[in-house]
Amino acid sequence: MSAVRTEDLTKRYGDVVAVDSLDMEVDDGEVYGFLGPNGAGKTTTIDVLLGYTYPTSGEARVLGEPAGDHRVHERVGVMPEGFGLYPRLTGREHIEFVAESKSVDVNTDAVLERVGLGDAAEGDDPADRRTGGYSKGMKKRLLLATALVGEPDLLVLDEPTSGLDPNGARRIREIVREENDRGATVFFSSHILGQVEAVCDRVGIMQEGELVAVDTVEGLREGVVSVSTLSVLTDGDGGTEAAMGAVGSLEGVSDVSRKGDSVVVSCLRGDTKLNALDAVRQHADVRDFTTQERSLDELFAAYTGEDGDAETKGEA
Repeated sequence: MSAVRTEDLTKRYGDVVAVDSLDMEVDDGEVYGFLGPNGAGKTTTIDVLLGYTYPTSGEARVLGEPAGDHRVHERVGVMPEGFGLYPRLTGREHIEFVAESKSVDVNTDAVLERVGLGDAAEGDDPADRRTGGYSKGMKKRLLLATALVGEPDLLVLDEPTSGLDPNGARRIREIVREENDRGATVFFSSHILGQVEAVCDRVGIMQEGELVAVDTVEGLREGVVSVSTLSVLTDGDGGTEAAMGAVGSLEGVSDVSRKGDSVVVSCLRGDTKLNALDAVRQHADVRDFTTQERSLDELFAAYTGEDGDAETKGEA
């Protein structure tokens, strides 16, 4: 069963099409990264999945039920991007409120400890402080704690690491892995691409209301014309030009150029790099070589049309 599924989902606001005929499927038990630039339709999609707004047309289902159905409420944990906290309530009271709304028992101290809100000097326990005095990082941690209440089958995390220090971001990644190991599906929406690459099984990229690519990070790399770059430094004895010709004739090479005494090769596949290095060695003495994979940032730019030097192959 799919944890999340949309079919021809469209949401309009007047003349503005926020989501356009979206077909998306998140497999049960996976960590799914959801990416897109500002205005791409990510937030609107999440709002529809959570029942905060209704689609103009099409269908969205969550855990087998129509999006927003009350039967799904207790099975979903949500960490919203904006702060949805009550400033006059304490951290402990927030956890207890969510537990009551889901009709579940919860060890409040254990949940708060897990997200890093249980460590404090005596007499200054953050769990018993009103959240109006919380820092941004503390608020993010508390929102994650509320999402974890009841061991939900689906976690929807919207920009979970934004505004956190490196330790806080690392702890969230650890919790995502722990929850996924428990069997939960995680829908991880973020613009911090390194966080997505670190924890997600697959990545979906939104652009102008449409899903333009869905794959593993490695699959996304293979869908971009230049997957990786090999730079081979030669001794410059005259064999460099011959080496460039040999490399350019190899299958899987999209471009070859010279930079000083180095042969720079754009490779379509991972195995192309070794073949290209062997071809250079047949014509020139190799002093050194380096390789560089396309980062997720570069892939994101390529798929959203922000990288003028990159192209994608075929249909995403």
